[in-house]
Amino acid sequence: MEHRLLGGSGLKVPVLTFGTGTWGGRTAFFKAWGGSDVAEATKMVDICLEAGLNMFDTADVYSDGQAEEILGKAIEGRRDQVLISTKATFRLGDGPNDVGSSRHHLIRSIEGSLKRLGTDYIDLFQLHGFDAMTPIEETLSTLDNLVKAGKIRYLGCSNFSGWHLMKSLALADRYGLARYVANQAYYSLIGREYEWELMPLGLDQKVGAMVWSPLGWGRLTGKLRRGQPLPETSRLHDTAQYGPQVPDEYLFTVVDALDAVAQETGKSIPQVAINWLLQRPTVSSVIIGARNEEQLRQNLGAVGWNLTSEQVAKLDAASKVPAIYPYWHQQGFERNPPPVA
Repeated sequence: MEHRLLGGSGLKVPVLTFGTGTWGGRTAFFKAWGGSDVAEATKMVDICLEAGLNMFDTADVYSDGQAEEILGKAIEGRRDQVLISTKATFRLGDGPNDVGSSRHHLIRSIEGSLKRLGTDYIDLFQLHGFDAMTPIEETLSTLDNLVKAGKIRYLGCSNFSGWHLMKSLALADRYGLARYVANQAYYSLIGREYEWELMPLGLDQKVGAMVWSPLGWGRLTGKLRRGQPLPETSRLHDTAQYGPQVPDEYLFTVVDALDAVAQETGKSIPQVAINWLLQRPTVSSVIIGARNEEQLRQNLGAVGWNLTSEQVAKLDAASKVPAIYPYWHQQGFERNPPPVA
């Protein structure tokens, strides 16, 4: 398993991270993703570690904390062998302060996550979203104090706009506070908006991407085909409205290109889609999920080989979409080359 530096930090992370959204299934939303219990999760951790994948991503809202609890039990006795990434900001409770990035909520969230995970430190803590109601200085100073206290080792964010992230980095630099070194962002062959603003920012500010939903919210599994209904077992039946919306013809154009490259390489469509991401600028790690051991082993097959430049170009062309303003205008200026050719 290849390891890469996480942004501008000195921490090396595996190019594949295991996402625990399929563990627990305590809520209806996450039950549609999966419902692995401690026994199955422990077997998945075994498989991951055997393959060299030692980073596990979770969040306090995944199955209302159950995913963190299961992860804590699955790694019991081998905490020193793994890296844990978790997130907070979204609502977890009914009270007025049970949401956001205030000092009050973040400290309670961290303490709760540490307890559920059965550990005294978190390797990478990420804000799950941007809280426009809390002063950024309050959030950053709280996170910096938690880093100094040894409860967090590295900081990241998720689902921020470009200006959210850049303002946070600028204020961290101004006051000498710990910086975000990771940006957990949605990026896939059918969701390339990350390239417009966040990728150039990541290159300039040395913020590494932790890619979530690399298979386009479950659409790039190879099971969705032109003119055919959704498979009976697809989680899209219950979750499609919560994720990115993708026009059918665009989706199937990309799937056709993936299918062609998969036949050339002898790999599966998901393996090709993930491998394409691993060749993009700023990407430190791609988060993979799995309902079972078979899916996990399939996703692990996305590494150890590389697409050719011609195959990458074929996928680029199939997934390209017109840029929105001001990006189309900026692309016309010779001194503003795009980060991805």
